[in-house]
Amino acid sequence: MTSRRDTLLRELRGYEPHDALEEQHCRAMLDLLAGDVDPFSRETFAPGHITAGCFIVSGGQLLLHHHRRLDRWLQMGGHVDGDESALDAALREAREESGLGDLALVVDEIFDVDVHFIPAGKGEPDHRHFDVRYLARTTSPDSIAFDPNESNDLAWVPLDRAAGLTNEEASTRAIRKIRSVI
Repeated sequence: MTSRRDTLLRELRGYEPHDALEEQHCRAMLDLLAGDVDPFSRETFAPGHITAGCFIVSGGQLLLHHHRRLDRWLQMGGHVDGDESALDAALREAREESGLGDLALVVDEIFDVDVHFIPAGKGEPDHRHFDVRYLARTTSPDSIAFDPNESNDLAWVPLDRAAGLTNEEASTRAIRKIRSVI
């Protein structure tokens, strides 16, 4: 039986980064997975742990949530729980944070990778999230429902406006990639 670590290592080795920054993030993620720490554990703070994200699209719009703790507009995502894969975690988090039950992958593989800094909070030190990101679509965009424990708001945003709201290089790169596949 193949472990989720081995599966993600194989998927990342076959992944083609879009630019030099994403290539650097992919190498860092491969190094984390090849190391001695549990890369999926929320308790692995040095250097950090694997998380999973999901960009959700409908038509020419991207669903963003305003994250309560980080006070920023982001794609859906979060921690990998139990024995789930990064893909399973991304879809679970996307369903939980959006209320959408009909998510279907647009691309049947990793869509984007990013390593980003998370400030100390909730009893945790500063650390990094090694985020494996996927792309999904919904056919019921009016069914969104946000969880006030996770988000301040949910909003469908035209792709042309989404990069300005997320205001960070990795999301801008992902939005460019989304435009090329939808």
